[in-house]
Amino acid sequence: MSETRPPMEPLVRVEDLCIDFGPVRVVDGLSFRIDAGEIVALVGESGCGKSVSALALARLVHELSGRIWFDGRDILQMSGRELCDLRGGEIAYIFQEPGSSLNPVVRVGDQISEALRLHCYRGNMRDEVIRLLDSVGIPEPEQRRRAFPHQMSGGQQQRVMIAMALACRPRLLVADEPTTALDVTVQVQILDLLQKIQRESGTAILLITHNLGLVAGRADRIYVMYAGRVAEAGPVASVLRSPRHPYTRALLKAVPRLNSTGGRLPGIPGSVPPADAMPPGCRFHPRCPLADRRCAEVPPPAETIEGEHCAACYHWNKSDA
Repeated sequence: MSETRPPMEPLVRVEDLCIDFGPVRVVDGLSFRIDAGEIVALVGESGCGKSVSALALARLVHELSGRIWFDGRDILQMSGRELCDLRGGEIAYIFQEPGSSLNPVVRVGDQISEALRLHCYRGNMRDEVIRLLDSVGIPEPEQRRRAFPHQMSGGQQQRVMIAMALACRPRLLVADEPTTALDVTVQVQILDLLQKIQRESGTAILLITHNLGLVAGRADRIYVMYAGRVAEAGPVASVLRSPRHPYTRALLKAVPRLNSTGGRLPGIPGSVPPADAMPPGCRFHPRCPLADRRCAEVPPPAETIEGEHCAACYHWNKSDA
């Protein structure tokens, strides 16, 4: 396969990514891009392959095929030394559940210092830790840097995780369900902080979530994943205003609204199929109100709706209401 650098290279380009866990394929033919300085959302239910796809960007999972470029460099061809520089240096991760990601017996300032040392920071370590804590909205950063994780709230712990991720000024920040287990008001604060970081530093962000309501007004583009494949993709405004895949529509209907009259939110019947028992054809067809025989037999290709907005559905122009 040619090693030619693609023209007009975005910061991240993924083409036909497949990820296997032994004999089981958990991601099948995923393609997406992230331009420098933009926020891209990867959305779908748990088990759709979002997190493992994000880990593949820094080659943190094995048994990969396809192509992954970062700033024109082929990640699958990188040496161990190059990968060490990439991980945490140019691509940084914010994981969900900060309470289980932080070391409970090490002060938060020391954990941030470790990230700085690993990537050869040469300045005043103490001052840089204080600056980072202050930049993510930790009050009294001089005192709080000496705190242990259990002495901080869940929102403050997540801010510490963000500070660690920002320690080496990455070009891409992967935020994997960064608001899980946080109060609603704290969720908004964390998302506003990420948006502020993107706006002020130009850092690109890959936001992984199961909630379409979180990406409205924040992300530039969106990829809706289902069972290891992209169901719908495009500019956020276009996808949310005119969703064309029945799965995207179902996810939107499940978002709580302030003007709701009460009652149960509509759910999606069934569940995401296990990776070792994927249905033939369109993988969403067993749960889809529009499915017909063709859907159950042949995987639908991605159909262009308008511009970059596309959906992998034979019935994208029909209503499932």
